[in-house]
Amino acid sequence: MKKRLKQILVSLIVIIILGCSTVLIINNSVESVGESYILSPNDVPKADAILVLGAYVFPSGTVSTMLNDRLTAGYELYELGKAPKLLVSGDHGQKDYDEVNSMKSFLRDKGVPSSDVFMDHAGFSTYESVYRARDIFKVQKVIIVTQEYHLKRAVFVARELGLEAYGVASDKRDYGQAMHIYNLREIAARNKDFLWAKIIKPEPTFLGDSIPVFGDGKATDDK
Repeated sequence: MKKRLKQILVSLIVIIILGCSTVLIINNSVESVGESYILSPNDVPKADAILVLGAYVFPSGTVSTMLNDRLTAGYELYELGKAPKLLVSGDHGQKDYDEVNSMKSFLRDKGVPSSDVFMDHAGFSTYESVYRARDIFKVQKVIIVTQEYHLKRAVFVARELGLEAYGVASDKRDYGQAMHIYNLREIAARNKDFLWAKIIKPEPTFLGDSIPVFGDGKATDDK
């Protein structure tokens, strides 16, 4: 009986070690691919669109600090002439929570014409935002903007889905202790999106008619 228990314990330890090793190998692989395409604002090549990924918006409609920095970085790239259009992608799955209209308002307040800002109302995850950028908005070459910890995965996913994707990090300040939690969660997210983008490739929650980013961004307005 003791010998049998010992064998089971050893097997469990081996399984745990192999599982943890696999998780870390995938994490490092996603990081390595993503970071090789992260460039400075001046060095990043011109693209069809600048994809700004969503983040939390307060009930008042004010964007969170992280989202403020993403939008500011996206605006700076637009001003540099790196792309003629901005695509803001986030969660607008409920009437009382709307990331994308707040994002568009932020950019319009900066002076960006409404026609140059497309909203993806169904960007419920990084994977879905990139998938929809390709299939709904017909983007082929894209500059993705978000904080660097998140950007590596976003660029990896975009590359796996066939986009010529580059990244520009929007880290404009120290985000404090919350980054410890975000970095841990990102390991799990990289493993999930590795499977999603490389192997399973599921369709996003919503698809629909195409709205090419080469047209008028007002086509995505709902207010």
